[in-house]
Amino acid sequence: MAQRPLATTDDSAEDKPLADSVPASAGPSLADPSDSTAVSRWLQAQPDLDADYYEVDSALGDDAGSSTASLSASILEYRMIHGRRFHSARGNTDYWGPNDEKQANSMDLCHHTLTLLFDHKIFQAPIGDNPKKVLDVGCGTGLWAIDFADLYEECEVIGTDISPTQPFWVPANLRFEIDDCTAIPWTYAPNSFDFIHLRYLFGAIHDWNALYAEAFRMLRPGSGWAEACEPSTYVRSDDGSILENDGSALAEWAPLLKEAARKYGGTVSEGPRPMDMLEEGLIVKAFRNAGFVDIHYETRKCPLTPFSSDPHLKEVGTYARSAMEEGMEGFVLYLFTNGLGWSREQVTIYLSRVRKELRDKRKSPYVNVQVVYGRKPETASL
Repeated sequence: MAQRPLATTDDSAEDKPLADSVPASAGPSLADPSDSTAVSRWLQAQPDLDADYYEVDSALGDDAGSSTASLSASILEYRMIHGRRFHSARGNTDYWGPNDEKQANSMDLCHHTLTLLFDHKIFQAPIGDNPKKVLDVGCGTGLWAIDFADLYEECEVIGTDISPTQPFWVPANLRFEIDDCTAIPWTYAPNSFDFIHLRYLFGAIHDWNALYAEAFRMLRPGSGWAEACEPSTYVRSDDGSILENDGSALAEWAPLLKEAARKYGGTVSEGPRPMDMLEEGLIVKAFRNAGFVDIHYETRKCPLTPFSSDPHLKEVGTYARSAMEEGMEGFVLYLFTNGLGWSREQVTIYLSRVRKELRDKRKSPYVNVQVVYGRKPETASL
């Protein structure tokens, strides 16, 4: 019987080393050659996989069209790259993820996956029963903000994102704004928010310290909380079905992303953006550097397939796999073509292998997902 993965928790993160918050077997680190082993391998032909071991049909079906309504597309001038829609190139905003319906559907599935993974809780911080003003940074399709606004009808909730992919009809206490969280300082009044929520910003942030320092500045002293949720990009297993450098597409997922981000970062003024936030403990360190107290962090294993005999993990894995299958082209297309120099066809070949491995019943892949939250002290200095 498969066991539900244990969360690693820490009630006094300020007093313990960061190594306690992540597994000892961190993903592989790459040197700086022009092409890593992972890159070279996937530019070569890959063998066919034995179909006898693979699941044929997705538990959620093949038609994963998004039900999310979008705001008027005239707000921004979108770009079409390799058949996918991306946000406007105006200003200094540079983000690798598409903002089209396919990616929006992946975000919705991811929201549901994380809600299930964390026992139907959409946040962990002890914010109390009566928050007055809450900010959701990088809100995506807005589902988290909508759920929160429904829970706290007297609270003013603001969701921000660089793209207007949120629905028209939302709770009366919620509004969405177009904003770039990397454009610091933020335009809100300091000391004005009770809770700031930031989730899945990996690949979008160059300076995590600056991001959480700005969130810290916006929070009410003494009672304001910030919470971050970020995944590891390294795909792991506990049963040896996925090993570092084993030649599988899933094992190469993080090394390829890291290499692509490094190379693409060399072409832009700000430099590479970290893709190993959990392995380096960057989020917890940034919370400490910002001045937060009562810092807590928790890391859970998120299965990527629905093959567990544990009903909870099976359900989480069902949605996690659907989210990844729907979103994985959007995750890598921009970075792999611009960073690694791959063609669209080479990206498609690699992703076809990832998809096959996600349906291989012999494999038990998961990624770590970490939640970090902390409070702004009463005597905080800005």
